[in-house]
Amino acid sequence: MPAKKQKDTQAKIVKAAWKLFYTQGYENTTIEEIVDESGTSRGSFYHYFKGKDELLNTLAELFDSKYSELSEMLDDKETACEKLLFLNRELFFMTENSVPMDLIARMYSSQLTSSYGRSLLDHNRIYYKLLRQIVVEGMDSGEFDPALSVNEIVKAYAMMERAMISDWCLSNGEYSLVREGENTLPRLLKGYLK
Repeated sequence: MPAKKQKDTQAKIVKAAWKLFYTQGYENTTIEEIVDESGTSRGSFYHYFKGKDELLNTLAELFDSKYSELSEMLDDKETACEKLLFLNRELFFMTENSVPMDLIARMYSSQLTSSYGRSLLDHNRIYYKLLRQIVVEGMDSGEFDPALSVNEIVKAYAMMERAMISDWCLSNGEYSLVREGENTLPRLLKGYLK
């Protein structure tokens, strides 16, 4: 099977799965329903995924799709910090308003217990590439403290985002993730400024 066709088949399965997860919940979605919704076969499903749990890792891909869209919206006139805060606000807005909390919680849980890998920590993701690009811009412009490395700043930023999303899930969404990000992340970034 040609590589493009394989990628298309896998993308159909992922898209169908998340559509069903959103509409009827993770627990209520069966592999058979995913196969039917995707128009693929059970064999194709198991060619790409060992089971339904492995699909949880693909949520990171959905977040990366959002980051691809957002990267096109970045304003070159903004500082690196302003760009990072924009990305965070948009991601947290999407998380808070478009992704069921139980799916996020399951994904985080699967990252801790799964043998499928830790997609959230994959530094080849668009997320990390975009963060590195913005932080490098901030270093080049003299915005960030030159005594720090790009990796230190990216790691701290990503860690803070994950921690905030985890806490929001643990708190059952009792506060606005967007507002908390707007209050907390500027303080974090201030510590990295020159």
